[in-house]
Amino acid sequence: MKERCIVIPAVKKNAVIPDQLVKKLAGVTLMERAVHTARDVLSGQDIMVLTDSQEISLICERMGVRFHRNRDLRFTGLDIVGQMRGLLANLAEEYEHCIVLRASCPLLTWVDVEDAWKHYRHTGADGLVTVRKLRHRLWNLRDEGLGGLLDPEDGSHAGEKKLVVESRALLILRLAPLANAQSPLVPGRVVPWFLGDRAIEIQGYQDWWICERLLERRHMVFVVAGWPAIGMGHVFRALMLAHEITSHKVSFVCTRESELAVERIAEKDYPIIRQGDETLADTVLAQRPDLVINDILNTSTDYMDRLIDAGVRCINFEDVGAGAARAQLVINALYEDTSATEHLRCGPAYFCLRDEFLNAVRNSFRPEPKTVLVTFGGTDQWDCSRRVLDIIEPICRGAGMTIRLVAGPGYAHKDAMEAHLRKLHNPCVHFTWATNVMSRMMEGADLAICSAGRTVYELAHMRIPAMVLATHEREARHTFARPRNGFAFVGIMDRVSDVKIRNVFLAMLKGERRRRFWERQNHLDFTPNKARVVGLIQAILEEQ
Repeated sequence: MKERCIVIPAVKKNAVIPDQLVKKLAGVTLMERAVHTARDVLSGQDIMVLTDSQEISLICERMGVRFHRNRDLRFTGLDIVGQMRGLLANLAEEYEHCIVLRASCPLLTWVDVEDAWKHYRHTGADGLVTVRKLRHRLWNLRDEGLGGLLDPEDGSHAGEKKLVVESRALLILRLAPLANAQSPLVPGRVVPWFLGDRAIEIQGYQDWWICERLLERRHMVFVVAGWPAIGMGHVFRALMLAHEITSHKVSFVCTRESELAVERIAEKDYPIIRQGDETLADTVLAQRPDLVINDILNTSTDYMDRLIDAGVRCINFEDVGAGAARAQLVINALYEDTSATEHLRCGPAYFCLRDEFLNAVRNSFRPEPKTVLVTFGGTDQWDCSRRVLDIIEPICRGAGMTIRLVAGPGYAHKDAMEAHLRKLHNPCVHFTWATNVMSRMMEGADLAICSAGRTVYELAHMRIPAMVLATHEREARHTFARPRNGFAFVGIMDRVSDVKIRNVFLAMLKGERRRRFWERQNHLDFTPNKARVVGLIQAILEEQ
């Protein structure tokens, strides 16, 4: 007596679409797809196809699985077990349990089958049925109209009903009772198995179209890094691009150090894995990606070789490391490299502007500045905001200027900053932490002081001349933040004196210089860039 078998009902006469079972869906027929799924679980000798079709019988013969053909077979109701009782009773002589697998549910995988089987065995049940939850409002039907909402039985709102319905994707049952013609069809205790989105059953052309789109989609994995020392720019860009990908599966992998990144991405409900003790390549490959987008700064050749050798295509952002040469595409928007090629795309033409900036009001020029914006990215590890604030606050107080101080979600000095502001007691200093509307913070600003990351592009879009203080050597290489684009690059923060910061700030307050910088920003337009970058990603993702 063997433990289990798989039965695949394949009655051609019951098809809702002509030749449904032998018609190719995403390149593979429903019948072949079901047999492949079954064979990933059991050998061909333990798989039985019940059919009325000579054509399906031939497919089974060529694929090495057993079949039982009855040309007069037709299922006339939803009780499939009752209509297969004769076959199941015969199988009870060979097997203890039977898994009924429906070919009309093509999204079902062998992993789903095995997970359901383990749950069935663990619970010691006599049957398992795949189900899904529904929530509906139920109405009475009277004559040609609606006669009112049905009264709920569970105390919920009028007419509202929580239902659990069979998905008909998978059924597991104990076979021995079926040998007795008087026993119930599914005796004893039956447990549910919630299958989720993969429970779609083809019951018409719309279901066919949906399943085909889902089967054809690829898996894109964003590998990101984000912690205080490197900031959160990689996370923000990856999330922005992920929001644009709707036709494919998207998930995230974060490097071991990236606790901040995990917290931010988790808020958006994307599937996310954090690297454990294994190598980053092992973590990424375990997700079985078709395309990996690396936004982790420099990559190594060992890491990239692992991905490429596994047949995974790669796009890297801001990568000037040894592994960059192995990627299909490298996009370095923050670097202006004149040697750019089809493999390497550089410069402001590839900076992706967030949607919130598309409808923002770009600033007009005011000869007398009224508002200064101070922001140093998502983390500001060294609390540059506090240092700059202390330098410029007396000047702004004397001139009656407002200071907008904006810190990101990774800013670890929030409490200390708030205490410091209470001591300053300057009502013209406004502190904002972890805003989701940075464009609003930039609207109406006449001047900014910032780090040399992606913020400079957003400031240029909003026409805000700025003083730029790089927080480290790498940022200092972002050469877009220069006078030709409306920025005064002051230097690397820990190498610049307070006196220099103060003097440059005073110079930037002068109307003539700010006007010149503001006019240089007028010709810049980043609005088409995101579509350009997403198009490049889609092209590589959809390569055969």
